[in-house]
Amino acid sequence: MILEFTKMNGAGNDFVMVDNRDGGSSLTQAQIAGICDRHRGVGADGLIAIEGTAEMPRMRYYNADGGEAEMCGNGARCFARYAAGFAGNTQGTLSFLTMAGPIGAELLGDRVRISMSTPHSLQLAHSLHILGKDHEVHSINTGVPHAVLFVQDLESTPVIEAGRALRHHQRFAPAGTNANFVQVLAPGSLAIRTYERGVEDETLACGTGVTAAALIHHLLTNAPSPIQVQVRGGETLEVGFKVQTGHFFDVTLSGPADFVFEGSIDL
Repeated sequence: MILEFTKMNGAGNDFVMVDNRDGGSSLTQAQIAGICDRHRGVGADGLIAIEGTAEMPRMRYYNADGGEAEMCGNGARCFARYAAGFAGNTQGTLSFLTMAGPIGAELLGDRVRISMSTPHSLQLAHSLHILGKDHEVHSINTGVPHAVLFVQDLESTPVIEAGRALRHHQRFAPAGTNANFVQVLAPGSLAIRTYERGVEDETLACGTGVTAAALIHHLLTNAPSPIQVQVRGGETLEVGFKVQTGHFFDVTLSGPADFVFEGSIDL
């Protein structure tokens, strides 16, 4: 089986994009994991398939381990540019479906602003024992579950070890969580490193993690919208939001969505 694909990245978070509008590609979890393998496949943090029609596309997102997830913020921005090409709408707005609900997107050249699903399951300041120490951890679901831990020095933080411990902590069982480590650079300006569930490693960017960190930063400090967040890949993403009585709405995520190359792989 020869699979045609497009490679894209959003702030360093990279994806294999597949056109499955005709339903002809039925990939197994093992095949998806093989495609995402950086040594034996194309290499990516995840695979994204477009289903449905050009007028009403549906985004299907699979982590690098082949498991399907509800949503991916950086992936959604890439999907918007990818899907817009089929609709002949490279500038303007479009909407698409995800497992986390409908998403709206605004195409701004090589940048995309997406409307995120309504955040839920917010919990602030629970104490968790991680790597021999108690830490104050916050959690929220911004399309997928995220834990957020604020640190003084991001560079010296053991992201892999602490991230793995948070990802599998019994508090987030059985599904687990993504783990974000955040340093406040200034009010409304953050730097972040993320250990992603399903990738089981640190990634260069995570859009839903950036969103989670920004919203929790607002709740803790009252920093106004929008909030700037520097990701490991070097880019800065912007999170906009409105809030009323502790509930967020009109949450947006803005950042790059770049085409890298097209190719084919023999499965």
